[in-house]
Amino acid sequence: MFVVLFALSVLVFLIFFATPGVDPARKMAGRNATPETLAAIRASFGLDRPLPVQYLRMMNRIVITRDVESYSNRGVRVIPEIMAAAPVTFALVAGAAIIWIVASIAIGLLAAALRGTLWDPLLMAIALIGLSIPVFWLGEVANLVTQQRWHDTPLFSWVPPLGYTPIGEDPVLWFKHLVVPWIVLSVLFVGFYARVLRSDLIESENEDFVRTARAKGLSERRVLVVHQLRASMITFVSLFGLDFAALVAGGALLVEVVFGLPGVGRLTYLSLSGLDLPVIMATVLYGAFFIVIASTVIDILYAFLDPRIRTA
Repeated sequence: MFVVLFALSVLVFLIFFATPGVDPARKMAGRNATPETLAAIRASFGLDRPLPVQYLRMMNRIVITRDVESYSNRGVRVIPEIMAAAPVTFALVAGAAIIWIVASIAIGLLAAALRGTLWDPLLMAIALIGLSIPVFWLGEVANLVTQQRWHDTPLFSWVPPLGYTPIGEDPVLWFKHLVVPWIVLSVLFVGFYARVLRSDLIESENEDFVRTARAKGLSERRVLVVHQLRASMITFVSLFGLDFAALVAGGALLVEVVFGLPGVGRLTYLSLSGLDLPVIMATVLYGAFFIVIASTVIDILYAFLDPRIRTA
């Protein structure tokens, strides 16, 4: 884990500091800054020191002392900003994950059970459409419908203006703010996971344990839902763990920007726009941490889902 985090931090640091033409001091000072102003900014942030010293100084302030400040917003500490944004992103991703897990399992099971009928290609076509829709476009369309065109109708009059309300302040308003973003974020994953699950369910029909279950007289429904589904969940869990971690790490950026949610993705977007290196470094490490943890958890779940892995 630490090797991965170290390598990523070095890579990001070199991209923004060792790349020719990149000058954070000039970005902070503006276009018409004098050489004296640039020199003062470099001295203030330690940008006039050797690269290894700059890297160690920044990592110390991010990981150990946690007092690193934003380049764009003087006096604003980065770590508290990320800690404030993380619950927003987690709430967004967790809600969307519940929707896409339930919907994709239902569609995948239904398509596999109805294989050979008209419903199978119809369900997969719907899943493919959901998979093909760009999330930012779907978000803008959802905003157009719920915030403008049909906002005054009974169907969408309950949708609040874009933004976010913490759950501690008003749980009902918190829920209303996130319903539409949850649906928008989940559409892509419902289509993808449903197709993957259907494929794995059909492939598992020729496995020995499926033939054994049928030979014991179990119903087709029980064989599909209990035996085939469990075996097919290995790929599902692997994809879910990495996708969930990537979204929590900032992968929900587009949805957060479109709906005005102050999450980690939106914070990363603003820091990239302003070349705010401390925020970029901190969000990258935050994201890498979740992805590494997710990989570890997936390995543990493998052993539970597939007994062959436990005995290997």
